Amino acid sequence: MSAFTLPGFDLDTFVRDTLAEDLGEGLPGGGRDVTSESVIPAGARFAGVMDTRDTIEVAGLGVAEAFFRALDPEMTIELLVADGESVAAGTDLMRLEGNARAMLTAERSALNTVQHLSGIATMVAEYVRAMDNPDCTLLDTRKTIPGLRQLEKYAVRMGGGSNHRMGLWDAAMIKDNHVLVAGSVGEAVRRAVAAGVSDIICEVDRIDQIEPALAAGATRLLLDNMEPDMLREAVNLVAGRVPTEASGGINLDTIRAKAATGVDFVSVGRLTQSAPAADIGLDFTPL
Repeated sequence: MSAFTLPGFDLDTFVRDTLAEDLGEGLPGGGRDVTSESVIPAGARFAGVMDTRDTIEVAGLGVAEAFFRALDPEMTIELLVADGESVAAGTDLMRLEGNARAMLTAERSALNTVQHLSGIATMVAEYVRAMDNPDCTLLDTRKTIPGLRQLEKYAVRMGGGSNHRMGLWDAAMIKDNHVLVAGSVGEAVRRAVAAGVSDIICEVDRIDQIEPALAAGATRLLLDNMEPDMLREAVNLVAGRVPTEASGGINLDTIRAKAATGVDFVSVGRLTQSAPAADIGLDFTPL
């Protein structure tokens, strides 16, 4: 299996379940690659090269390697670049040699993963460049594909961004619906404090919500859907008492101005929600 590891992510299970889905395990007639079995002799061998047709930030090669090794443990695989590298269009990413059927069966799962994760990493790098502000950190959100959060947030890091909370467990984030039930921003924050939560992010969309949130014990403020002038006013009012985060309405055209207001973080949901897949291919040669 690949040497790729990620805290909280079970690579073996991910590879097994993804291949099982593609092979139709448990379905009538499923459990096999009918095309490769009928066309490719069992002992045939291929050499292959994975390359990128786009300029990209690379992510996911270790996971792709695991797909191939799951079906041919003796496959020879050479990673030619590392995750996190920026490479030009036409760059070879991986060379491999082994059982032809195994390569063809694993090909789509491997490519889907690298294309998706490299697409995320590439978009993140584009946003970091557009932000052009070393004093402000680009964050992702929880807007991830179910089951892929650990991988997608890994790709964000490979593109030069950082991760927001990983889930519902590692920080409280008080949003408008929580406030609606609690009755006010201050009361919602007080309830989280009373429950013993140490990290309490409170969303505010009005200037008059800032002081009640801080007085109640918020440890970070998410300044939601504020234009640069309001963001600057909010940052001045907070005066460094807690970190501040701009969120909402942020794209490549607006991120630089919002980051320049003095906020510590800018979070962008589209990094994981809307990143296009990178154009990466895999060409085989019979041996």
